[in-house]
Amino acid sequence: MASASFDDRDGCVWFDGKLIPWRDGKIHFLTHGLHYASAVFEGMRAYDGEIFKLAEHNERLINSARILGFEIPYRLEEINKACRDALAVEGLSDGYVRPIAWRGSEMMGVSAQANQIHLAIACWAWPSYFSPDALLKGLRLNIAEWRRPAPDTAPTQAKAVGLYMICTLSKHAAEAAGYDDALMLDCRGQVAEATGANIFFVKDGVLHTPTPDCFLDGISRRTVMGLARARGIEIIERAIMPEEMADFEQAFLTGTAAEVSPLGEIGPYTFIVGDLTKSLMDDYQNLVRRRVAA
Repeated sequence: MASASFDDRDGCVWFDGKLIPWRDGKIHFLTHGLHYASAVFEGMRAYDGEIFKLAEHNERLINSARILGFEIPYRLEEINKACRDALAVEGLSDGYVRPIAWRGSEMMGVSAQANQIHLAIACWAWPSYFSPDALLKGLRLNIAEWRRPAPDTAPTQAKAVGLYMICTLSKHAAEAAGYDDALMLDCRGQVAEATGANIFFVKDGVLHTPTPDCFLDGISRRTVMGLARARGIEIIERAIMPEEMADFEQAFLTGTAAEVSPLGEIGPYTFIVGDLTKSLMDDYQNLVRRRVAA
């Protein structure tokens, strides 16, 4: 059964300082964030009633806004509380949390110094990002035509909405071709990330992952690296060329939505869903479910 449209649901959202009915969370179509992508966002998951890495995500939200040249008019502690309130009012134990901050509609043009800054937060139930069958076999990715921009051409260290336009294009093209997602290269032709998740490879028991110099160093990415180090697994961050994927044995994605998702195929390259990947999948679930100490 298809879920209700995201603008037509029961419940409440947090909007500019207070909880309001979900359907009242509206903005004018001449908002600057819609026309000029002057907006930043975060994605978090709640497990058993606790939002994982809440403060770390909201610190990045505040920093992303600063990179785009605006200040969110709430302190970190206020944003953290607002996220908890938005989750609680929906009665969710497990769910997805989406804060977004944007420039309003006071000025319409490239310049927007006088625009009010808004912040809204919505929460909803969200199961696994990928189907259980796909995860069991390993996800299938193609290689996207679009590339991640160079850091001197876009604010690549911000979680900014405009950076996801090519991700949507790449994801749509991948799904239309029968794949689960797409691998994106960077402007140099090096392996970068998937459309919404970081990537790792395994060879001879060692993890290899691209250096995040033109895409986000994901919070889930860093979490999984910590779990790998706790197991004594060596991690090498480096430039990875596409043809090197022929020599890797395992591969997986990491992200708030993806969690730890094994890969079975990227374009012409194939991988097994091996023990190292499975161990990190288990470790991640144990951590977010608080079965082990953070």
